[in-house]
Amino acid sequence: MAGSLKRRHRRNIDESNDNEQSLPVIRALDDDNVSSDIEIYAKEVLNALIADNLPPTPNNFSLYFDRLLEDKSENLRKQIFAMLELEDNNDSETTIELEKSLKQGFVSIKNILNTTATLYKNMSLMTKILEKRKSELSKDPQISEAVGIITILEGDVAKLNSILKTQSTQMKNSYDETAKIVKNVENETIFDNKFGVYNKRYLLTKIEQEIGLISEFNHHSSLIMIELSRELKNSIKNEKALVLMTRTIARLLLKTSRRSDIVAHYGNGVFAMLLKHTDIANAKRASERLCDLVSNSNFFLADREIQLKISIGVTDIDTQHAVEEIIVSAMDGIEKAYENKKVDYAVSLRAR
Repeated sequence: MAGSLKRRHRRNIDESNDNEQSLPVIRALDDDNVSSDIEIYAKEVLNALIADNLPPTPNNFSLYFDRLLEDKSENLRKQIFAMLELEDNNDSETTIELEKSLKQGFVSIKNILNTTATLYKNMSLMTKILEKRKSELSKDPQISEAVGIITILEGDVAKLNSILKTQSTQMKNSYDETAKIVKNVENETIFDNKFGVYNKRYLLTKIEQEIGLISEFNHHSSLIMIELSRELKNSIKNEKALVLMTRTIARLLLKTSRRSDIVAHYGNGVFAMLLKHTDIANAKRASERLCDLVSNSNFFLADREIQLKISIGVTDIDTQHAVEEIIVSAMDGIEKAYENKKVDYAVSLRAR
């Protein structure tokens, strides 16, 4: 139909570009002039977006900027990453820092309340000691003057104790109100304090958004779910050691992920990585790299050296299935990985 837009086939940007449409020629990057090279590279990124018929929005540009950079020289990547770190304007990271500060502030308030409660208990104990000493002195008629002084002191302590009790009650009420506020904030948070990655709520939101983007632009994205090997978990009886191992996995996930990837804790030590603009073939390669990275990372428990191992489920994200179905599919991939003893990851695809 005249005037209609023909949807182009979009490449997976992790793949080679041997067969893509010819684009304006841009000279090779020169590592000796990084400022000029970045300008040239930015044009390459823009051309790639145009070739894939994607709008050059900040999010799309950032995603392609990160992915296409993987094919550049090590020296150029280091220079660009150094410049990116100086920008330090990631909204999500800012939000995470605010969440950390809020929770730390709440912990401080709780500590103040506990200290006040301890002070109140000590004042109550002092009252009982004064009563005991008064009783002992009252048995000796020759020190009636001391008994009088203690009686006055006892009254003063009682007044102070009453004031402290009232203030303690007020602080507890303030603490309870603050706890409600923090609880409401936690329901809207995006960060998992325990493992230092995004939380389940943020993950589900991002998958939902990615489904909408795929519907609009028809690209490929994948989801992988990762957990510490059950065989390894069953062999370790120390709960603290298991938590430390799981945290190590979280750090390795962050280490191997790209800025456009979403790393989150789904729950019960199961992690997820949302791989945008990544098809199943490249998701499998990412899983292989992750398995190799983890297997080469040993964990020391007392005098015992333990080789870490994970199991991964891989699935694609499409517009025909809900977020929950996509999650279930990825979890099913983990089960398939356990069934196949030769590999540590498996792909699970849903019927269309």
